[in-house]
This record gives sequence, C-alpha cells and structure tokens, in this order.
Amino acid sequence: MQLNDSAREELALWVALCNIHGLGNQSVCQLLKAFGEPKSVFDASYSQLRQIVADKIADSISAGPDTSSSEPTLDWLGSEQNHLITLADADYPKTLLEIPDPPPLLYAKGQKKWLNTPGIAVVGSRNASPQGEKNAEDFSQALANHGYTIISGMALGIDGAAHRGALKATGATIAIVGTGLDIVYPSRHRELAHQIAEQGLILSEFPLGTPSRAQNFPRRNRIISGLAMGCLVVEANVQSGSLITARLAAEQGREVFAIPGSIHSPVSKGCHQLIKQGAKLVDSIQDIVDELGAITRENILPETQTSSETNPLLDSMGFEPITMEVLLERSGLTSDNLSAMLLMLELESKVASLPGGRYQRLA
Repeated sequence: MQLNDSAREELALWVALCNIHGLGNQSVCQLLKAFGEPKSVFDASYSQLRQIVADKIADSISAGPDTSSSEPTLDWLGSEQNHLITLADADYPKTLLEIPDPPPLLYAKGQKKWLNTPGIAVVGSRNASPQGEKNAEDFSQALANHGYTIISGMALGIDGAAHRGALKATGATIAIVGTGLDIVYPSRHRELAHQIAEQGLILSEFPLGTPSRAQNFPRRNRIISGLAMGCLVVEANVQSGSLITARLAAEQGREVFAIPGSIHSPVSKGCHQLIKQGAKLVDSIQDIVDELGAITRENILPETQTSSETNPLLDSMGFEPITMEVLLERSGLTSDNLSAMLLMLELESKVASLPGGRYQRLA
C-alpha cells in the first residue's frame, strides 16, 4: 500500500485515535459521527468530548495525537500486501457496518478485493475428528467453487481445513485473526497464512504486535460472523468458541447452519444443540445454496459448474452404477478434474458414492 504524505498523515491520526487506551469501538464510532474525521476529533474542545466519553478519555484526546506511535504501522504499509482500511474507506466491508460495534480500523494482508464479496463463515472445533476436517475442507471447496468467499479464524482443526478447502478451489478465503498481523498464530499455520495472503486475505482489528490473548478471540468471532451471509458449524462441543460465533451470527441476522454427527461424539453435541435451537441441519451443499442462493463469479471455471445443463458429466453417467475407469474413458477428463467434479456432485446430492469405487447418478 503506497502512501503519499497526505494519506500518511491521515492514517497516522486514525491509528493514534484507535490506539488511545480505554477507548472502545463504539466510542470511536460515536466520536466520528459527532465530529467527522479523526483530525476533527482531536481538534474538538474538552467540553465537546466530555459529552461523549469519560473524563480520562477526553483528557487523552485533548492532549493531542501521539502520531509517533503510528510510525511502525505506517512503515508496515510499505509492503504492497499490507493495507489499513478505515470506516471511511470505500473498501470497508458493507456487512460489518450492519453489526453493533464495527471495528473502526482493519489491518489487512493480501487481496482486499475479497472484502465485499458474498461470504460464508465455516467454523468448528480445534480438536476436530478426521471426518470433521474432511467435511470442512470438502464443503468449503464446494462453496468456494459456487462463488462464496470462505471466512474462518485460521485456528487448528476445522478453521484450517476450511481455509485449505477454499484454497483448492477457484474462489477465495478470508482469515480473521486474534493477533496483530505481524504475528502468525498458531505458528503451525505459518505456511497456510502465507498461502491465504497470496490468494485471499488475512484480517485483524488488533494493532501490530498484539499477542494471542484469550479475550481477543470472542471479539474476533463477531467479525467472522459479521462479515458473512451465513455461518456453518461443522463440529463443536458444547463449550466451543464456535457456538459463540453461531450465537453472534444469529444476533446479527445471519443464517446459521450445522452438520449433524454421531450422538456419541463430543464434537457433535454443539452442532446438535444448535439444530435444536433452530439452526438449519446440513448434509449437502445444496441445503446452504437453497437458503442463501447461488452465486456466480466470472472466475469460476466451466468445469466446476454442476447443473445438468452445463455439466455433461451427469449425462455421460447414465443411472446405473459406474466406475471411475469408465467415467474417465467416457468423459475424457483427467483423473484430478473428474475427482473434483464428482466431489461437487456428491456434496450437492446429485451423485452417490458406492462401495467398490463406483458412483451412481441421483439427479
């Protein structure tokens, strides 16, 4: 993000305002609503400020902006991958403006063009089962191929699988993290973070240098749900932070989806609880698409389309069980492309996987 002197000065004031100790998001938004840009907030009189914030905060603002504290952030913006997005920017996500406490400042690394695309949050347990991770990856890949941006928290387990699934597809993924963007947490996801920044976007409301703290993650969760049209919970126990994300999604007016599992599995109990509370039970991607609508993007490859009108694979299958070998011969596709298309069709309940490596058309 290249800055001229005027833009640098303006962003320095944004950072200085948001970094005032004890000044929360809602108060920042109230100040901006009352006075306009950050410069006008710092120029306001003590008595004007005191009508909105407490004495100590008004004292801090009246003392003037500490722009020297903004310098590390402005230097960080020297990389083309790094961005600072304010409430006043056209790039600021419109969906976040709908939530009660939108972050006034967003730190971003990667492709900010994905911020205002239709997104689905995919979340779940850090201690996921192998099947849960596979479900998260498969659903995310299929949803991304349908045009949705996959939003998650880059945690271990379901979050990481969701990001990986989206990266396999033709779409994008956004990771909302609970640290400053100069820190990768968890460290095991360093390579994944690099891939997300290249193909998608990493986003945080926390200043650079902010370490991983327990209290950061519930705050992070409201951005995951707020950025999305709907929230899919893949696996979660009853104490999972994913249930916080689902609750926030419901409060924000987003659709909530949950994948059921075994009644004996602890990581399914949270999903079952959500379903009892009104979340939509999901066993195929079509359940989500039916609720939220199909999305089309220009960058979706023709071979990922799965309707019977545009995908000849269904027609070549017939309605009898058929092996991969015969399908490869009939379709002329590569093994990788055929496997990807069959996965999409299976998630849409248009094809069933049978024993012996066979497939059968259902639709």
